[in-house]
Amino acid sequence: MPQLRLLSTMSLMLIALVPLGANAQEINPLVRERIVVQGNSGNAESRERQVRVQASINVFMPGPSGDGEAAEQLRERARRMIYQVASRECGVLEEVLARTCRLEAINVNLNRQMGQMGGGVGEGYMVAGSMTMVVTLK
Repeated sequence: MPQLRLLSTMSLMLIALVPLGANAQEINPLVRERIVVQGNSGNAESRERQVRVQASINVFMPGPSGDGEAAEQLRERARRMIYQVASRECGVLEEVLARTCRLEAINVNLNRQMGQMGGGVGEGYMVAGSMTMVVTLK
């Protein structure tokens, strides 16, 4: 008789556990979510190893930093300098480590720098640029 009672108790516990496992997935929908990352499997080049390369540059450009025409020309010259660096970066990468290169993103920041007394940095702009390229390795 004790064996029958033990067997029936274990059977009830087993039956009770089965629905809980199924309901646990329904209670927490994240259990059922799946993240799938699909690569480009189209052509042979897309299957090759691609990496992102980030480069940055920081430069101080002295000159007027007010609202005048000269200050506007300095800001344009500063932005142009960053864009020129970015345009040449793929050439450098292709010479050194990349078979192909594509500029993916560029960021340019200009920060006005007021003149400081006592031999500090003069008036002008702190120019910061960063760029991201996607390259296919050689």
